[in-house]
Amino acid sequence: FAAVALGAYPVVRRLTRRLEALKQGVDAFGAGALHQRVDAGGRDEVAALASSFNRSAARIEALVRSHQSLLANASHELRSPLARLKMALALLDEDAPPAQRARLRKEVETNIAELDMLVEEVLLASRLDAGADMADRVPVALLPLLAEEAARVQATASGDDVVVHGEERLLRRALRNLLENARRYGAGEIDATVARRGDDAVVRVCDRGPGVPEAQRERIFEPFFRLPGHAEREGGVGLGLALVRQIAERHGGQARCLPRDGGGSCFQIVLPAVRG
Repeated sequence: FAAVALGAYPVVRRLTRRLEALKQGVDAFGAGALHQRVDAGGRDEVAALASSFNRSAARIEALVRSHQSLLANASHELRSPLARLKMALALLDEDAPPAQRARLRKEVETNIAELDMLVEEVLLASRLDAGADMADRVPVALLPLLAEEAARVQATASGDDVVVHGEERLLRRALRNLLENARRYGAGEIDATVARRGDDAVVRVCDRGPGVPEAQRERIFEPFFRLPGHAEREGGVGLGLALVRQIAERHGGQARCLPRDGGGSCFQIVLPAVRG
């Protein structure tokens, strides 16, 4: 027994040192050091546990950083409509002429709508970041959905009758955001199509606006990023395209911005299609 214990001691001690190091790493992460990772070397159960911790820690850190950035940007974006509301209310008195009162009332309503949109999109972005389960995954026909949303912006939709599995409310929101973006920046001409490409459904919303520079075709999908100049003049809260990409990725797809022949941009969503 003594011989076995003496021979096993180095192995046991090495194992306990690794467990102690893992415990220290977990404690440090729990204390707020989100960058903390542990040594995952080896091929035993402790190494597997350390690898699992590192993956979970990376995911948690990404979520926390994302929520911190979202909160900071949302706080910044809230200041503008709130400041305009305060100014409008300060100028709105009973002795003001009817025309001025009507103009100020319209300004107040516009800013309240902007605040409402911002809050709604921040909440949806947070829900998608948190990875909430899609409990309502059902077959969704994209062409009728795109046609309904296109009618809201006085546009038409065409293409193939393609069905995908997903949450209809989120897919509708993604299509609406693309069409609203095209209406806002697209110089009045919108081309919305759905097509089947192999095992994928491809939705394209194209416009004849000023286009997006190649260096910024990825950045426009970042939360609260807007192109300099015309984007600020046209309004919006800078979350629409970020939500489009989040929703596409949530459904196992992707979203891209492509140049359009003859000028303008094409925003494309590719989703796995239902075989049929």
